Amino acid sequence: MNDLHGYDIEDLRPGMQATYSKTITEADIVLFAAVSGDNNAVHTNEEFAATTRFGGRIAHGFLTASVISAAVANRLPGPGAVYLGQQMRFRAPVRPGDTVHATVKVLSVDTAKARAVLSTECRVKGVVVIDGEATVMTTSAAARQAAVEAAQAPLEQSGAPAPAKDQSQTPPQTVAA
Repeated sequence: MNDLHGYDIEDLRPGMQATYSKTITEADIVLFAAVSGDNNAVHTNEEFAATTRFGGRIAHGFLTASVISAAVANRLPGPGAVYLGQQMRFRAPVRPGDTVHATVKVLSVDTAKARAVLSTECRVKGVVVIDGEATVMTTSAAARQAAVEAAQAPLEQSGAPAPAKDQSQTPPQTVAA
């Protein structure tokens, strides 16, 4: 794990999975419309939305999909992960008040490139509302170690003393008188 408790690429294995859940609120929909500029009446106008095939307002698809991003950022791989791509299919609408459960599952791991492919799925009341696949880049313990060693190499070659180790994790020493 990295310092922020995210999984390094070396920690990931196919089959690992995690879920993040969020209830989509009225405020979420209004704020997403404001931030994204997507003021489609099917999201913001109940009277209009009632005349559509949905019979009422629905949440923005990408607002719902953002719960997948939260699962990646907060659960698996977690802090330090960066999205490289996401393919998804919108299967069913999400309404204000629905709780979205986003599950990500490791499909494959490329340790050399620090990348993983994840299946992604959002469910509401057991119904799949979004499914797809994401490619993410993660942190790497090996890369961190290589960076530390590279930083120490010039010091060792110059004869300068190595930086002092962090003593905050070392218990205090007792000296006998």
